[in-house]
Amino acid sequence: MRLPPALSFLVDEATGMAGADRFLATLGAKLLAGGLPLAGGALTELPTHPIIAQHSWLWRADTGMVIEGLGFSPAGPGQFVPADAGQEWLAGLGQVHEAPVGATARLGWATSHPLRPAELRLLREVARFAVAPLAVLAARATQAVLLETYLGKRSAARVLAGRLRREPGEIIQAALLYADLRGFTELSETSAPSEVIATLDAWFDRIAGAVHAFGGEVLKFIGDGILAIFPIGQRDAPAACDAAMRAVAAARAGMDHLDHSRAANGLPPLPFGTALHVGEMLWGNIGTADRLDFTAIGPPVNLVSRLEGLCRPLGQPVLLSGAFAAETSYPSIPLGRHRLRGIAEPCAVFGLPP
Repeated sequence: MRLPPALSFLVDEATGMAGADRFLATLGAKLLAGGLPLAGGALTELPTHPIIAQHSWLWRADTGMVIEGLGFSPAGPGQFVPADAGQEWLAGLGQVHEAPVGATARLGWATSHPLRPAELRLLREVARFAVAPLAVLAARATQAVLLETYLGKRSAARVLAGRLRREPGEIIQAALLYADLRGFTELSETSAPSEVIATLDAWFDRIAGAVHAFGGEVLKFIGDGILAIFPIGQRDAPAACDAAMRAVAAARAGMDHLDHSRAANGLPPLPFGTALHVGEMLWGNIGTADRLDFTAIGPPVNLVSRLEGLCRPLGQPVLLSGAFAAETSYPSIPLGRHRLRGIAEPCAVFGLPP
């Protein structure tokens, strides 16, 4: 079957594109080479994503460049936000020709002058042929989002690469952060389940949001606690430790704001302790043959969780191990050497200045 180049691309090559941006740029270039007077193109999708309601890619014919636009809606994922960036952008380039592509996507083009009937038919065929490859690309993107949502970016990338078996793992270096709410057991026993969930979500929003903002990754939510790492590699140990310190400062500022809001509603504050350490750990698949967990284990993980347990006895909201204090540029004050449960050697412990 002889097909126009754009349709041949959609049948034979489109599913192999690295992402929707390359799909749109390549398809636009094929149409342009076929003689269509295109000024630009736009692809808009409703992704499966916890916070993004609309994802748009905008292509300019004169430069071949693609830019991305994200829409966030109070209505949540699965609904178009009121302002459609793709349609508005196309209208600024020329005459708009737009069509749905499946149930959750729209593909549009802007032309510099009106199209002939044969050209309009081609664009309609393009929309029809694009349904299948876009569904494949969307499914691939959804898979990546789901894995990142539940595993984090670093672990999700390994799973997507086919790491689906138990294995020795690899040694990684990282700054570690462990934080835990205080008094949460009492709160959960005296509050309605919906209030407990809302409280946990608010707490995790602030601590995990701060971790991600400074290049860290959450490894585990452990009850009302959180274990996160700031990998050492692209940045050195001092930079990773300083990033962890900035994340702690941001999390504490966010929790102060939350506590003020809770106080205005007659709710108690949410105190928490944080411990920081740095070291080598084993990172990889652990579990049974058919139920795996991508996680980190090793003495540094044990130490940082035990160190957080000293926050309340020492009256300190943040504690640093001696190894961490030696790497970070932030000032600290020595609090002596302390024995930690399950750790053979006493740990040098540092706090933060008032």
